[in-house]
Parts: sequence; C-alpha cells; structure tokens
Amino acid sequence: MINRFARVALAAVLACLAVLLVGCGGKDSAKPAGSKPAAAASTPASTPAWVKGRATVPAAQLPPEAQRTLQLIDKGGPFPYSKDGAVFGNFEKALPQEKRGYYHEYTVDTPNSRDRGARRLVTGQGGETYYTGDHYKTFKAVLR
Repeated sequence: MINRFARVALAAVLACLAVLLVGCGGKDSAKPAGSKPAAAASTPASTPAWVKGRATVPAAQLPPEAQRTLQLIDKGGPFPYSKDGAVFGNFEKALPQEKRGYYHEYTVDTPNSRDRGARRLVTGQGGETYYTGDHYKTFKAVLR
C-alpha cells in the first residue's frame, strides 16, 4: 500500500515539475528565454512605459524654444504666457485618456509668430511630457 502511494505521489510531483519546466501555457511561453515582444525589441530599454509605441523625440533635439520651456517647467516658472500651466483637456483624444486635470499645457514660442503659435508642451501627472508642433494634431513623447 505504501509503495503504491509513493508511486502516485512521485508521479504527481514529476507531473508538476514537468509543467513548471515547460511553462504554464501563457502567450509568451513558446518564446525562448530572454526574448522580447516585437514592440519592446525595437524600443530602447530606457524608454518609459508611458510612451507605448508613440513617436518620440529626445529633449535635446527639440527646438531651442521648447528646451527653454522645459527648463521653465522644471523650475516651476515664471512663465511668459498667462495660459501656461492651464489644464489641457485632451479633447482631440491624441493622448491617453486620463481624468480631467491630469494634463497641463505650456506655450513653446514660435519665432516670427504674432500670437502664441501652434507649438506646445503638455505634461502629465505621471511624469509624461509630450511635444506638439501643430497645435495638438500630433504629439511626440519627449524623452528626458
């Protein structure tokens, strides 16, 4: 009786071990160890998760006026326009949907423009920064 119990227990342990070695059948279990999903393989390891496949621009490659605006944002101002720091409504839905008040916008000076121009930086409460040069039609994630 004990031998039979020992054999059944051993078979159960071996079956569990086999499942652990082969994997639990998740969607990535067939990939070799250390492989990355296709999207992640082309994204640098230092890219934040919030970028999520969006076009990016390193902060150092932004126009000089945008770099100055980033410095003002980091310092907390003072800002040249009264609307700088205002809530960005994301009505175009070009950015990930978040609760109202999550995003704030800042003017990026446009040389030779008579008004605020079309360029903006938009920041999120999670540390995101986005740049638009076409008044909210398209955005690039700013890598800092």
